[in-house]
Amino acid sequence: MGTTVFERRIPQPSVIEHALGGTSHSTFWIDDLPEELKPSRPKLAGTAVADLVVVGGGYTGLWTALLAKERNPDAHVVLVEAKRVGWAASGRNGGFCEASLTHGHENGMARWPKEMATLDRLGLENLDAIEAAEAKYGMDFHFERTGQLAPAVEEHQVGWLKEWADEATARGEEGVVYLDEAAMQASVASPTYLAGVWEQRTNGMLHPARLAAELARVAEERGVEIFEHSPVRRLETPGSTGAVSVVTDGGRVDAKHAVLATNVFPSLLKRNRLMTVPVYDYVLMTEPLSAEQLASVGWNDRQGIGDMANQFHYYRLSKDNRILFGGYDAIYNYGRKVRESYENRPESWQRLASHFFTTFPQLEGLKFSHKWAGAIDTSTQFTAFFGTARDHRVAYAAGFTGLGVGSTRFAAETMLDLLERRENERTTLEMVRKRPLPFPPEPAAAMGINATRWSLDRADHNRGKRNLLLKTLDALGLGFDS
Repeated sequence: MGTTVFERRIPQPSVIEHALGGTSHSTFWIDDLPEELKPSRPKLAGTAVADLVVVGGGYTGLWTALLAKERNPDAHVVLVEAKRVGWAASGRNGGFCEASLTHGHENGMARWPKEMATLDRLGLENLDAIEAAEAKYGMDFHFERTGQLAPAVEEHQVGWLKEWADEATARGEEGVVYLDEAAMQASVASPTYLAGVWEQRTNGMLHPARLAAELARVAEERGVEIFEHSPVRRLETPGSTGAVSVVTDGGRVDAKHAVLATNVFPSLLKRNRLMTVPVYDYVLMTEPLSAEQLASVGWNDRQGIGDMANQFHYYRLSKDNRILFGGYDAIYNYGRKVRESYENRPESWQRLASHFFTTFPQLEGLKFSHKWAGAIDTSTQFTAFFGTARDHRVAYAAGFTGLGVGSTRFAAETMLDLLERRENERTTLEMVRKRPLPFPPEPAAAMGINATRWSLDRADHNRGKRNLLLKTLDALGLGFDS
C-alpha cells in the first residue's frame, strides 16, 4: 500500500502543539451570533392547538414552519425544539450550501439516472431561492455564491478531474472549470495541489448558525410559535379523529398535521429507527488571517474546498477570514447513540491540525481558536429520504448525510406537498417515493460500518481502487459516508 500526501508531508509536532494550545472547545458559529439573534424562548407548558406542529428546530424544521406560513398565512404553526434553535448540526456545520439534492452527481446517476436532469434543475432552483432569501426576508447569513473547488492531491486524482470536467462539458453543464497545476496554484496556493475542478454555480458559502437564527426570527415575525427546551417524548394519533399530538414533559400540541425534523436523533416513528446512523465529524477554526497570511494563500475567489479522497477534508473562509478545516475522520460509535461525550476526540483534532499545515505550510504559527464536533444523520443512499405516516397526518425527512444545508429547504417543500397530497415534480420523484434500505441492527451495523471505513481508507492508499466489499456495496446501492 502507498502513503497519502498527508502521511508524506507531516509537520513538526511543535507546530501542531502551538496551534492547538488554548483552543476553545466550542462552536465558533454559535459563539459568533449577536445577542439579538439569541432570544430566550419559553418551554412548552400546557396544551396548544395548531394546524401544523413541527418537531425540531434545525434547518429542516425552520424552513418547514416558514414555508407553511407562506403557503397559508392564517395557519397556526407551532415548532417544538428539545434544546435551542440551531444548536445541533444546523449550527455547527461547515456552511457549504450545495445545489445537489443527491449528494453529488455521481451518486444521483447511480441511483436515479432517469431523473437527474430534473433533480439537477430543482437543486439549482432551490439554491437560487436560498440565495434570494436574504433580500426577500431581510436576512443576513453571510451568503456568498462562490462555488466549490475540488483539488487533486494525488496523481491518480488528476485523471478523475479531467474526466469530470469533460463529462460536464458534454452534457452542457456550465461553470465547471478544469484547472491545471499552474492555474490551481494561482487560485489557491498549496504544495499539495496538482490540479482542480471549480464548480462555479452549484455551491454557496454561508454562516450556519446565522441561517438558523434568521429563519427562526423571520418565522416568528410571521406568527410561528417556537418553544425551546421541550424534548418530545412521544407522538400520538388517537383513533380516527384526524389529529396528531406531540407530547413533552410539560405539555402537548394537538394539531391537524405534524412534521418530524429530528434527523440524527432517534425517530418518533418505529419504522425509521434503523434508517440512519449518527456519524461524528470534527472541525477546527483558525484565528483570523492577517493580510500577509491571506496573500500567501491567495484564495481570492473564496470558494469552498473539498478534496477527492474517500476520507475527505472540507474547508472554507469565514467572513472575517478565518479558515474552517474539517472532515477526514467520520466516527461511528456502537449502538447508534448521540452523546455529548463523543464530541471530545483530541486525536481527530490533532490529525486535522497536521493535515491543515500539510495543506498550508506557509501558515505555520497560526493558531486555532475553536474546535468542535457534531453528529451527521447518514442514510444508506447518502441523501434524504421522505415519507408520511399515521394515516397521512405525519410527514418526515431524514438522512441528509452531510449535505443538508441546501437540501433541507427542498425537504421542507416536499413534506408540505406530501401533507397536502400534491402530485407534482417533487412528490413524483423516485427519490421521494421510495425508501432506501435500512442499516442493520447491532452488532451487524458496527461490524459493517467499520469494515467499510477500513476499506475506504485502503482505497485512499491504493490509488482509489475499491476492494470487493466496496464493489459489492456499490452494486447493492448501499454505503457509508459523511
